[in-house]
Amino acid sequence: MLLYYITDRKGLAATDAQQRCRLLVRIGEAAHAGVDYIQLREKDLAARDLERLAREAVQVVRDHSATAKLLINGRADVALAAGADGVHLPAGELDVPEVRALWMQASDRAPVIAVSAHTIEEVRAAADQGANFAVLAPMFEKAHTDLRPVGIDALRIACGSTSLNNAKPVSPGFAILALGGVTLANAEACLAAGAAGLAGIRLFQNGDVAGTVRRLRELEHTRSSS
Repeated sequence: MLLYYITDRKGLAATDAQQRCRLLVRIGEAAHAGVDYIQLREKDLAARDLERLAREAVQVVRDHSATAKLLINGRADVALAAGADGVHLPAGELDVPEVRALWMQASDRAPVIAVSAHTIEEVRAAADQGANFAVLAPMFEKAHTDLRPVGIDALRIACGSTSLNNAKPVSPGFAILALGGVTLANAEACLAAGAAGLAGIRLFQNGDVAGTVRRLRELEHTRSSS
């Protein structure tokens, strides 16, 4: 099961300095706790400020985990400059093969490329384009958008548990994560529908992240043992 923390520094403190400090602390805690991917999603920052924060976040992740990976939302150039592990592409904004090709021209490290998706068709497009994983949202709530929740049935279809007009399941090795109102209470429903992992802002940013990760891993163990 993949765990994906999406950052929102404005939910952590009042002043800019406090937000930055507490965000870096939370990123370190999440990496140490065993979160697999962390997306730096601070879209309001100018490129220079984002790159500076990304460099600090990369170092924090490296200091706290040998396996956690940091992705930058929407800015492959910033991700490359900061030494991040990859990029998260908003739905319909950037082309996965183009981003991967541009990345490989500048680096000998293959990027992790995640894609946001709001429909089953967008999930399948992400798989066809060669993304590493897609985040299907919003699963249970609007998540500050005007989108209606996609729901568990759509997640199940996207994961290939059922078919949509006899469509083929998505590519092997491609992961689909659930996002949007995912909690400890409904996480099992997402996994039962076929999700390879869980993504969230509040899920990992609020409260005891180590406790949250531990309970999710216990849930995963219980499911695999049953």
